[in-house]
Amino acid sequence: MRLSPVVLSFVIASASVLPPASAQTVKASARGATDPVRVVEIIGTDDMKYSVTTITAKPGETLRIRLTSKGKIPKVAMAHNFVLLEIGTNILALLKEGAPHRNTDFIPTSMMSSVIARTGMAGPGETVQVSFTVPTRPGRYPYICTFAGHYQAGMKGTLIVK
Repeated sequence: MRLSPVVLSFVIASASVLPPASAQTVKASARGATDPVRVVEIIGTDDMKYSVTTITAKPGETLRIRLTSKGKIPKVAMAHNFVLLEIGTNILALLKEGAPHRNTDFIPTSMMSSVIARTGMAGPGETVQVSFTVPTRPGRYPYICTFAGHYQAGMKGTLIVK
């Protein structure tokens, strides 16, 4: 396929104006600029625990939660997610009602309004992430894994907004 001279000129001109993403990142670092999104790395393993169980944030801050599963058990039997909930959510009811809903990562559609942010499920070697704006109301917001039995085994944490 041959490009017309006009299209080819546009492509060349665009490439010379826009640096590659890696160059943009280096330039931003060289200027001392910071990414407005704070990244929180969390690891989940076959012991059904998060590596980070407390996150402190400012109201309105933008967070990106990056969850990596480092387990060995196949995804169908052991997967992890991150689900941040509103204060006061009935977690046990959410888990009980969500149990048959694999297609929504075990969150019942009737309780989706209680979810502030969530990732999909991550199996061994997979990473999932979600970016969101921290609630403006100070308080302690629970986050959990909704895979069957994981919350009960201790796969939970708290986002402290202050």
